[in-house]
Amino acid sequence: MAAGSCLLLLLPWLVTATHSPPGCKIRITSKGLDLVKQEGLRFVEQELQNITVSDLHGKEGQFHYNISQVKVMDLQLAFSDLYFQPQQHLVFNINNASISLRFRRQLLYWFFYDIGSINASADGVHIYTVLQLAKDESGRLKISNITCNASIARMHAGFSGTLRKVYEFLSTFIVTGMRFLLSQQICPSLEHASLVLLNSVLDTVPVRNYVDEHIGIDYSLLRDPAVSMDTLDLDFKGMFFPHARENQELENHAVEPVIKETERMVYVAFSEYFFDSAMHAYFQAGVLAIELQGEKVPKDLEVLLRATFFGTIFMLSPAVDAPLRLVLQVSAPPRCIIKPSGTSISVSAFLNISLVPPGRPAVQLSSMAMETKLSAKVFLQGKALRVQLDLRRFRIYSNQSALESLALFSLQAPLKTLLQLTIMPIINERTKKGVQIPLPEGMDFTKEVVTNHAGFLTVGADLYFSKGLREVIEKYRPVPTAPAYPSSRPAEPSVDPHQL
Repeated sequence: MAAGSCLLLLLPWLVTATHSPPGCKIRITSKGLDLVKQEGLRFVEQELQNITVSDLHGKEGQFHYNISQVKVMDLQLAFSDLYFQPQQHLVFNINNASISLRFRRQLLYWFFYDIGSINASADGVHIYTVLQLAKDESGRLKISNITCNASIARMHAGFSGTLRKVYEFLSTFIVTGMRFLLSQQICPSLEHASLVLLNSVLDTVPVRNYVDEHIGIDYSLLRDPAVSMDTLDLDFKGMFFPHARENQELENHAVEPVIKETERMVYVAFSEYFFDSAMHAYFQAGVLAIELQGEKVPKDLEVLLRATFFGTIFMLSPAVDAPLRLVLQVSAPPRCIIKPSGTSISVSAFLNISLVPPGRPAVQLSSMAMETKLSAKVFLQGKALRVQLDLRRFRIYSNQSALESLALFSLQAPLKTLLQLTIMPIINERTKKGVQIPLPEGMDFTKEVVTNHAGFLTVGADLYFSKGLREVIEKYRPVPTAPAYPSSRPAEPSVDPHQL
């Protein structure tokens, strides 16, 4: 009994421990799905137009017939719908569609031989397809399974030629056979389109790739997608890593992003962990340091520094005319703070000021601690998330004594100017490229709006296709190694009536 009570007490903790909060979260709404439906419908039409139907042979008494070279001429898929189905599914439903066909006919009746073409139409076509979405082993979103049902209510064929009456007599056999063969080819075609072709589009979503020469990002899914009646939510790890430590794990203690809105087509949320891990990765890569020496030090600042440390420099004669060197080094990974009022980044660093006499060891004049707060403007351009930084607060002090901190007070304003005019442009140039949001190739954002919350921010946007599905598929079409489903290519039609 006591053991059971302990288990009940531990259960909430165990559930929390196994639920890793995402650093990045994407929500696709029903409005976004409507856009996907329009592009998806064009894709389905193209796939169904390429359906291959086997030859149809038959014999009724002295009548021998052969139907071959079946070709889809036109499709009308006006009544279609694409919608979410909890917990992990998308449903694509087509009702009362029609398919126009043309095929080659051959008929032998005693010594009469007839050849020509037949126009046919399949009406009342119903296709019901359910796509199951899941996370694969690499953490990428995939269509893991598909169930499909297809049926044709009616089929009509128009006959012409010298033996039209004979064909009308045989139409029941021909039309019934053609309806069966056509309905049997619809689902295999859509299964191949989903499991092979559409998954090749999902392969273009970045999962684990390099951002620049120093760091990369892990966009792997933490769990299977969560599907409601109106939304599809994807939880991504959203963790940056240095190239030298690709397998490191940075524990996420940030607030989990919560998306409540459904008005836009898509919402992307980023927690403080997303930005913290980026700065932690840069810190571990050793690139959060800048050195200015000689002519790179602004002249006004150099004059002020030489005046400030005049006594020390004078005592170091003949190093009086030696160049100055400023080394700015971040002392700990910067931290991001996201509030409804805005986003800021806190940075702790130290600044070493030295003289560098030619041919002699550098002489340190001062080592001061710095605390800065940067305001961060986060925005989306295309599929790249970018950050523009601006110096907001700045303070320097000495770790040695309060008296030395007082002596450094005169350097506060010129060093802040140095950061604003020299250092900040360098930092913003590095962040200019941004990082790509995990969307498939050919799909982009428009009308983006950034909203800050407590511990995370969201980007609401609409979507548009800069490339069609077919264009992306052709670019990344996998090389076939084996047929995805049994081939049903028709045999070459007979030209000899005695072979019928």
